[in-house]
Amino acid sequence: MFSRFEIVDIAFSKQDKFQKGQTIEIPLYVPGKNSTLYTLMGPEERLEDWHAPKEINEVSWEYLAKMPLPVTDAAKQIERLEYFLPYFEHPDAMISTDAFAEFAAAPYSVIKPLREKMPREKILGWLQDPNVAVTRTGFYGLLAGVCGEPDDAALLEKKILVLDADFRLGIEGVMAGYLLLRGEAGLEVLEDAKMRARVAKNAAGEEVQLPFSETYAVMQALRFMWTYEPDRIPRERLKQSMEILLERQELADLVITDLARWKHWSVQDRLMKLYWDEDFAIPAIRRAIVRFLFYCSQDKGELAEGDPLPEHVVLAEKALAELEEKDPRTVSDAKRFLVR
Repeated sequence: MFSRFEIVDIAFSKQDKFQKGQTIEIPLYVPGKNSTLYTLMGPEERLEDWHAPKEINEVSWEYLAKMPLPVTDAAKQIERLEYFLPYFEHPDAMISTDAFAEFAAAPYSVIKPLREKMPREKILGWLQDPNVAVTRTGFYGLLAGVCGEPDDAALLEKKILVLDADFRLGIEGVMAGYLLLRGEAGLEVLEDAKMRARVAKNAAGEEVQLPFSETYAVMQALRFMWTYEPDRIPRERLKQSMEILLERQELADLVITDLARWKHWSVQDRLMKLYWDEDFAIPAIRRAIVRFLFYCSQDKGELAEGDPLPEHVVLAEKALAELEEKDPRTVSDAKRFLVR
């Protein structure tokens, strides 16, 4: 079964293989009217491998037809991504979704250089607009931090501190944007409100239990800053902040894993005490501690012959030996899945 289409416009075609006015047949039945517009996309001339035709309007077609082709060069990727900036909240859902998807798939290193061209005031407005899809909250929150001005931090802070739901999709992006704007001062706010605190205030001003998801969102924001913005907040400061969460039993194993990745070896004594604390006697936590100590024991750097081992390595080896003697089964289980 086939469907016949007349080509009325062409966006991309290698070596002029297709021409306006040409009629082609797709091996697929597509119900529709003669006046309906469709997009046809596929590799070369093998029409049987093409995507199913999709109904479209003239506005959407203009957007697609002018869209720059994907590139690999970093500078050209930035230039290409700029094309999508005006379309984030376009009234045509297809255009808006596609533009958002382009940014969602782009590396931060390509997004950040566009900060001077981002629609700052619109982004701040979208963050406060209840009609904007909640799935875009984190994205707009991050962009607000990238392109925002210092005074914009107050808006992000209010959105972070006032709970309007038990689970807030994307709030970690708002937190990351807030940290971009306020740096260490903003980190102190998050530590007090989301890491040390156990209660928060909702939109009615009532005290409620702080959801687990809010504290986990801070962890995600710290990871973002560590990976993508290490010059905004010193990494030693981020380590100190993450260490606060060792007190949270429900997060401890994840925190320990991050601290090992960040080589925060100075918490060894604290972790050994945690290992034998009955309140934290959970297999996942104990295995995380063993892995932390193992990776610490391997972090010897480049030693010349005769050089003494770093102090953190000596301590880690001693601690591992103690655990192997007192709790050999947990140590064995933890080492089974080590990434060496």
